[in-house]
Amino acid sequence: MTPYKKSKPAMALAATSTHHKQRLCVLLLGTLFTETIWVNPVLAQTVANPAKPAVSTTSNAEKPAAAKPAPVTPITPAKSENKPENKSEDKSNSKPDAKPASPPEAEAPTVTVTAERPSNRIDRQVYDVKSDVSSTNGSAADALNNVPSVNVDPDGTVSLRGSTKVQILIDGKPSAMLQGDNRAATLAAMPANDIESVEVINNPGAQFGNEAGGGPIINLVMRRTRQPGGFGVINANGGSAGRYNTALSGSYHEGAWGIQGGVNFRHDGRNSVGEAVRDRLDGFSTTPHNTQTSSAKGLNNSSGLNAALTYNLGAKDTLGANFAYNARNNDQQSEDHYQSYNVDRSLFSDYVRTSQRKGDSTSYSWGARLDHKGDISGENLKLDLRVSSSENESVSNYANVYAVKPAFISDRYNLQDSNSNVRLVDFTGDYERPHDDGLIKLGYKIADNKSEFDTAYFDINPVTNSQTVNASRTNRYSLDEGNLALYGSYQMRINEQWGVLAGLRTEYTHIDIRQLSANVGAKNHYLSYIPSFFASYKLSDDTTLRLSYAHRIRRAGAAELNPFISYRDDLNASSGNPKLKPTQTDSLELGYETRVAKLDVNVRAYYRQESDSIVYRRSFIKNGVVQTVSDNCNIVQTTPDCGILLTTPENGGSSHTSGLEFTLSGKVTPKFSINTSGNLLFGEQTYINTAGQEVHRPSTSLSVRGRFNYQLSDDDHLQLSLNSQGRTVSGEGYRQPNSTANFSYRHNITKSLNLVVNVTDIFNSNKTETQVDTDILKERSIRRYDGRLIYVGFSYRFGGVTPGGGNPRPPRG
Repeated sequence: MTPYKKSKPAMALAATSTHHKQRLCVLLLGTLFTETIWVNPVLAQTVANPAKPAVSTTSNAEKPAAAKPAPVTPITPAKSENKPENKSEDKSNSKPDAKPASPPEAEAPTVTVTAERPSNRIDRQVYDVKSDVSSTNGSAADALNNVPSVNVDPDGTVSLRGSTKVQILIDGKPSAMLQGDNRAATLAAMPANDIESVEVINNPGAQFGNEAGGGPIINLVMRRTRQPGGFGVINANGGSAGRYNTALSGSYHEGAWGIQGGVNFRHDGRNSVGEAVRDRLDGFSTTPHNTQTSSAKGLNNSSGLNAALTYNLGAKDTLGANFAYNARNNDQQSEDHYQSYNVDRSLFSDYVRTSQRKGDSTSYSWGARLDHKGDISGENLKLDLRVSSSENESVSNYANVYAVKPAFISDRYNLQDSNSNVRLVDFTGDYERPHDDGLIKLGYKIADNKSEFDTAYFDINPVTNSQTVNASRTNRYSLDEGNLALYGSYQMRINEQWGVLAGLRTEYTHIDIRQLSANVGAKNHYLSYIPSFFASYKLSDDTTLRLSYAHRIRRAGAAELNPFISYRDDLNASSGNPKLKPTQTDSLELGYETRVAKLDVNVRAYYRQESDSIVYRRSFIKNGVVQTVSDNCNIVQTTPDCGILLTTPENGGSSHTSGLEFTLSGKVTPKFSINTSGNLLFGEQTYINTAGQEVHRPSTSLSVRGRFNYQLSDDDHLQLSLNSQGRTVSGEGYRQPNSTANFSYRHNITKSLNLVVNVTDIFNSNKTETQVDTDILKERSIRRYDGRLIYVGFSYRFGGVTPGGGNPRPPRG
């Protein structure tokens, strides 16, 4: 029996979204703008004088080789590159490279798979992950955990330099698969072997938007191969407790055509146990002391398919298309044991809440692009359309069974049916043209991000099994965020030592919020100006100084804006705040890159200032209203919604962080190489507590990691990874330090077949521990995950022969 039938939010939105026609007009205007700049020679002359010959903006020693394969340096930032770049910002817009305008003798006449990677660019650090020993059976989350200053918790939370306000892109573009609750699952399911490199952009330039959260950017550059012929890689791995994964990828290129893609399947997950102790200090409760122990388990299946197609129309035009599809189940069984105590610490209630969740998630993305080369070297036009969507459905059954219960309280049974959908459309145009000794870039972005949430909650009669809608926990909500942006930047070399890049981005944002259950809504729109500046100074062939500044805005996400109270369990709930304003961030960084002996050394000092910071406030509620002393609420069991701890975001105060980051990498001996990094973080958060007092929370944290590789023989490689995260600010409390150690071994059975063994969390030490100490609450919680996991797998490479009988070129696995 289902007395409640959810209506589709999309049907309601069809009548409420009034600005879609305006967006269509803007889309057409954006295309017209790009085509006008491109086709109209008079207008193009005002952008850059075509009468002047193209001048190479790089010296021969610094120029990236055109159309050369990348080197193999695990998680190692490449050597400094101090030049204006005529290549696109991200790999999604890449195409067969034009030969740079420079003397022909600078080009190497041979092709090799061991040449060095393109170096750090003026606005980002590039880390090569494709040759990591563990990449054949690891996930994208594992790969990110090997990048300096990036950390991925076992629950999938990504942080950069201690901050979780991170934007993750795929080939320079946002994706619905990496937003909100989808991010953790996507990173856990994505094979690490699909990633070519990871770009860390702490101060994003004008070409990068602020949608999908804004903030610093981690860009996942996916593997792209243009070698003639066909080849493939197949990986198969088995792990602890029935875990396993397999993947097949390959490519084929001949003439004007090129196609590549892959399929993957993974059966994996992380079981966990946790405990929490909470003491209320507000004086509103006669049962202020509560404890909670919990356990959750459930290994899930995920599968994926991706394909990319390119076609060269001629010497100047390339068409591209891509498609990806992912599916996973989201089943879980959990058990929570709650105990509440009176003021004298005598037991007041004792019960167990069991949860069984059945769920499925599907996501897809598709895209099309056109790359056009101009009449002069370095002149390019790129049009790119990306559409992505992610849908999550789940049904959860809850049962509260009491061992010790107060009078008038009975066992409870509930059911929750949830559906969410995120759809993102991203259309960009980028134009670049050399001018004198510099490079002009102009572009636009038209984006629409629509999120829909539909939650139905039922109370179940244990005798008749009939269902009754619980109106206070049933909600339908939608958010439609549109964004129109224009940007311009100019990059130039002043002399042999100095290079600069300056840019300005203008964004118009329109937000339409609809609380469909209550038939109410709100709209907001604003205009933002976002400057950025980068400079580099080449002290010597091996040493470069870099200075960067960027202003960014962080918009609240869909869940942060939804005022509906979502109940995680009987003691914890969360809700959004539709009045949130964007957080304003100014970031400054000074970097020093050099080479000492055989080691690459990078040191960066940074400072970040935030205003209108989005912070999370905790308060106790009764029936959805913040509790007061007159409520006389004992515990959560007295009434279903009494004494629950509500977490909600608000713009509170400001914060600033500063720190010193370093990396040291390279070969110590011919067989022993290291990659070490560290981040010394100083920060302070200012906010107003419930008593109206200004509170300052300082923090100092040191995080270090090291990766040590040793080549036992030509066919045997060992790798040890150590990671230690320092104490960081988390909400109204702190996250305690955490350390892990991983081990990997690879044996080349033949030139095409490898054996790989991975052991994660060798000492079973991985945990998430937080402490909260405010004027109304003291809480300590700790969660431990499946610790030591062992994976054993094989990687087989096949093909690699050019059409017509060329030399074999097997790719690395």
